[in-house]
Amino acid sequence: MATNNPLGGIGGGAGPGLQGARLLQLQFPQSLGVYDDYAAAQKAVDFLSDKEFPVENCMIVGTDLKQVERITGRLTTGKVGLGGALSGLWLGIFVGVVLSLFDTKSNGFATIVTTALFGVVFGTVWAMVGYAAARGQRDFSSVRVVVATRYEVLVEHKLLQRAQEILAQLPGARPNPFA
Repeated sequence: MATNNPLGGIGGGAGPGLQGARLLQLQFPQSLGVYDDYAAAQKAVDFLSDKEFPVENCMIVGTDLKQVERITGRLTTGKVGLGGALSGLWLGIFVGVVLSLFDTKSNGFATIVTTALFGVVFGTVWAMVGYAAARGQRDFSSVRVVVATRYEVLVEHKLLQRAQEILAQLPGARPNPFA
């Protein structure tokens, strides 16, 4: 059966495989409104819910995606080495704890300290090799996120008119029908 679904066939965070894809689908979805921020779209769906509208027939879809990268600082050899050492330390402690749980013949504390030291060395070397391989092409740290610039509320076609009538009662939250 063919559906007019902009998200047809897309799986996602709802679950694995086909079950997750089905949860993210509506049959013949229609646009109820486009909002400039998620809070406004969420407010519209919440209002529908308060009015006992079957909101399981709605979806909020982020559109016009863009990637934003916030530079958090300059990378130096010392910062890279310290970051690698700390990462290796945690990995070494974890491995040491796991090994000490299964090894009843040796001193568990000594095992944890030894693996932690190996982890520090391994983490530092690994981080420095990676930093050297970049050859100064990315001497900064950053945080990246993909954000939507608009949010569209979709609703099953058979419930569109009812949803529009309910949202008409929501003061100040009318979507821009031309956005």
